[in-house]
Amino acid sequence: MSAELKPRLPRIIEKYRILGVDPGSRLTGYGIVDVTRNEIRHVTHGTLKIASTTGKATLPLEDRLLLIYEGLRDVIGTYHPHTLSIEKVFFAKNAVSALKLGQARGAAILTAKIFGMNVVEYAPTEVKSAIVGHGRADKDQVARVLEMMLGKQHFETSDASDGLALAMCHARIHGSHSAIGTAHVNTLTQSRTKKRMGLAESLGLTAENVGSRKRITRDGEKS
Repeated sequence: MSAELKPRLPRIIEKYRILGVDPGSRLTGYGIVDVTRNEIRHVTHGTLKIASTTGKATLPLEDRLLLIYEGLRDVIGTYHPHTLSIEKVFFAKNAVSALKLGQARGAAILTAKIFGMNVVEYAPTEVKSAIVGHGRADKDQVARVLEMMLGKQHFETSDASDGLALAMCHARIHGSHSAIGTAHVNTLTQSRTKKRMGLAESLGLTAENVGSRKRITRDGEKS
């Protein structure tokens, strides 16, 4: 008598690695986090220095796009992430800058697909809301909350912290779900009510007006 056949269960990913990239034709920032069940762990972050940030870039754009590919190729080859998290296209006031940014973004996405990675996109306001709790946060606020979550970090550029924020955003919203591991229970995401709780709020942090700016402080404490 043949043994009873049991249904195959979906494969569960024990560790899911996310690469966030903030593309630019001069500086491209990146950050990587691991999602392991209900824990998010910092892996690395950094900046690909494509061209000087002062004055007119002397290196042709096509060569800079190649450097983006080569830099991200090395990062992917070293850390083997599963998914790329990148900002959605947005309209910039300067048409030339928008075109260059779009091409840098395309180079990053193409690199990810060459290595068989999934690609997800988030608007800047989505990233800020997922990290800080509101979509008007500035770069300093985002970097501070990342340090509160992941420990003290040295961000050489804001591009690096933005890249890490993109990785954290995807980890926050989707946890360890993926195209090949959808059975994993997402314990990182709060139940979706009228307003999604950001990482800052889950830490007991609140946005407090200071003059014309906002800063993040712990409840009951002054920074």
